[in-house]
Amino acid sequence: MAKEDDRFSTAHEGDREPLFATRRRTGGVIAFRIFAASVLGCICCIWFYRVVEPLEKDKNRTGFFRFTWLVMLILEIWFGLYWLVLQSVRWNPVWRFTFTDRLSRRYGKDLPRLDVFVCTADPVIEPPLMVVNTVLSVMALDYPPEKLAVYLSDDGGSELTFYALTEAAEFAKTWVPFCKRFDVEPRSPGAYFSSKSNVLDSPAVAEVADLYREMATRIETATKLRRVPEEALSKYGEGFSQWDSDATQRNHATILQILIGGRKENTLAIPTLVYLSREKRPEHHYHLKAGSMNALLRVSSKISCGRIILNLDCDMYANNSKSALEALCILLDEKEGKEIAFVQFPQFYDNLTKNDLYGSMMRVITDVEFNGLDGNGGPLYIGTGCFHRRDVICGRKYGDEEESDEIQETVEPEMIKPLASCTYEKGSQWGKEMGVKYGCPVEDVITGLAIQCRGWKSAYLTPKKEAFLGVAPTNLHQMLVQQRRWSEGDFQILLSEYSPVWYAQGKIGLGLILGYCCYCLWAPSSVPVLIYSVLTSLCLLKGIPLFPKIWSSWFIPFGYLAVAVNAYSLAEFLWCGGTFLGWWNEQRMWLYKRTSSFLFGFMDTILKKLGVSESAFVITAKVAEEEAAERYEKEVMEFRVESPMFLLLGALGMLHLFCLAAAVMRLVMTSRETGENLQTMGMQFVIAGALVVVNWPLYEGMFLRKDKGKMPRTVTVKAFVLALSACTCIAFL
Repeated sequence: MAKEDDRFSTAHEGDREPLFATRRRTGGVIAFRIFAASVLGCICCIWFYRVVEPLEKDKNRTGFFRFTWLVMLILEIWFGLYWLVLQSVRWNPVWRFTFTDRLSRRYGKDLPRLDVFVCTADPVIEPPLMVVNTVLSVMALDYPPEKLAVYLSDDGGSELTFYALTEAAEFAKTWVPFCKRFDVEPRSPGAYFSSKSNVLDSPAVAEVADLYREMATRIETATKLRRVPEEALSKYGEGFSQWDSDATQRNHATILQILIGGRKENTLAIPTLVYLSREKRPEHHYHLKAGSMNALLRVSSKISCGRIILNLDCDMYANNSKSALEALCILLDEKEGKEIAFVQFPQFYDNLTKNDLYGSMMRVITDVEFNGLDGNGGPLYIGTGCFHRRDVICGRKYGDEEESDEIQETVEPEMIKPLASCTYEKGSQWGKEMGVKYGCPVEDVITGLAIQCRGWKSAYLTPKKEAFLGVAPTNLHQMLVQQRRWSEGDFQILLSEYSPVWYAQGKIGLGLILGYCCYCLWAPSSVPVLIYSVLTSLCLLKGIPLFPKIWSSWFIPFGYLAVAVNAYSLAEFLWCGGTFLGWWNEQRMWLYKRTSSFLFGFMDTILKKLGVSESAFVITAKVAEEEAAERYEKEVMEFRVESPMFLLLGALGMLHLFCLAAAVMRLVMTSRETGENLQTMGMQFVIAGALVVVNWPLYEGMFLRKDKGKMPRTVTVKAFVLALSACTCIAFL
């Protein structure tokens, strides 16, 4: 199709008001720095205590005591240093505020072309109806339709997904004008019609709702039957004919179909809509989502060539129709926008429970830490909800002259298909110096880092109305698997050529380097947390004191840290809009991630470095069974599956329970010495007690619940035996 000239000019040349403002909250930052200084002082006191105040000697076990003390010193040094690293994302936070009214006055509809990339990979885990709702939501963005193109990359190569997109293409002719006419929000039809508070009461709405339900029924029926209707096969024969009879998910030719493509001939003013499933062959590595993104970059350059690119996961629908205008306020600002390569929006979800049972929203990261990263040079690129400059993601360095678009003649799809072939990238810089980088499960993070190391900055934008909403994991196993992949990928970055410790030296500021390290150290942080929690409980079982007596002056820094840090954490969480129970759930997930998913991510990375295993990309399921969904709504934790991570969590939970129970029994049996024992072991009682209380849902799942979401009996038995065996061995040591 013919490319129109994408050069755009200011509607009012004299209007030079900034399109966005950057603000700091000085008072809060100063208060935090004073608090941080007090915490650092206590950390130093604890280090000093561990060095100068050895345990009381026991002639029979001096060596064991000294070893335990040394381990505690090493662990507390790690915690202190990691805490210092974490402060980098709180030291200089900034907040961005945009002025879309100024953008409209200045540019009107003369905006740059925008290409939206939506990626999906499996029609079972990522249902086609969910995918088309995302597609329809971005097709209805508040943006000139002749400047907007939406691309769906289907790495599953599924006829069902293509069929669903053909249905969406027909429905879009009704949905997009309807959204513009009534200014509806959100613009995902599934989300809009399921929200009773937002739906308008008019015959027009009822008519569109009926059309949507009919479309949804057809898509869901085809998905359930695993068969495309004959009528669709006939109507869209040109598209379906591209599937060979022997085509499979990982062995098929490039499939490219422009479902809505005429900018000039399109009288209904509907954005361009394109389906792409790049070529897959068993003998060729396809680089997962990164390869999909790079294929989209090349293919779209011959169809619409938008200067701005938005990429979304298939479950992240547009909740705010003005999100593109918000991003352009930053990218098109004459003063500061020229140095910004991408604008990252936070990852929010529309299926969270009231108290966020699995801590999926990660409120503090979203509302605090990423603002701190922005103050240090820009947030990470997290792989979805991000607006990029095309030429920057394709390799342009900061300061290089921006290439102007050239008007090209119509390019037939058959001539474009080679750009998505398996062999196109061979011998090229794609995946290295061009496009999204390869070689890591979190390719988005190293891509963003490389862009920043070329001299660019990024910006973090959190408008009042969430820009995009996705689907959060609805059971514990899904969440842990997702976190395992993230932590493993981040740790791989730390050990790779793209490690921020050496790759970014001299290219970005120290604050941003430390900001990246906060997440790259997720996986290795699991080992100290695991050892510290286990050692504290086992020493309580043995009656070995690890902390100063309660009435000792040395207890002050320990007590202050325990109270002040947790109080600050709670206040920060509540400030971010959370609840007390939400904070408690977040603490539970903090522990579970570091004693299971992060630990497995750490081991997987080490094994990969030793050549023992290979990284595997696991897609998080986006659907749940009806009974499981009901339990999730009631905030009842879902176990159900047999998993090594559940076995580890169960064993640790039982170990803490056994150790605390044994210590309490000893306390009761030696009632005359109760006061002295509490003074000596008080801190360990508090820690072990907190670990038992936080694990209560785990104990319920193992012993008290009868529903299908309980812990599998085999996991419960194994965990019980492992914990009992460990406690027995330590007791007779």
